[in-house]
Amino acid sequence: MIEVGRPAPDFRLPATRVGEVSLSDFRGQNVYLIFYPKDNTPGCQRQLSAARDAFEEYRRRRTAVLAVNPGSLASHQRWSEKEGFPFPIAVDADRSVAAAYDALKENGTSIQRTVYLIDAEGVVRYARRGMPSTEELLAQLDAINAGAGGQG
Repeated sequence: MIEVGRPAPDFRLPATRVGEVSLSDFRGQNVYLIFYPKDNTPGCQRQLSAARDAFEEYRRRRTAVLAVNPGSLASHQRWSEKEGFPFPIAVDADRSVAAAYDALKENGTSIQRTVYLIDAEGVVRYARRGMPSTEELLAQLDAINAGAGGQG
């Protein structure tokens, strides 16, 4: 994983809601970056629904939410509309962004569920595999916003 304290690699990808999205588009605010394995599956449903349900809490902490997956824009759009996700889902078709963020499994093609919190200057402040709780993420964002940084 990218080490806490390192700059987060920038990228530009097609995305729902905004047409295209770049990490640098969010400079000046934190970013909760979610790499998830597959649209419309139980674990991913739980993870992205939790982000949706806490979306206002993230906004209060000056944090944008962005999900990334190699699936098609059409699939992301259908799922996003069905579930009411208020954040973009980006298409990483060639998995280059997932590779840059060390979010690929050993086979090099499957996504390893991975999350990052990136601060307003584009520096990784928290990195974790799996599905951390909303409470853990909000606590990390509170630490980041207080200038204490997060933990990996």
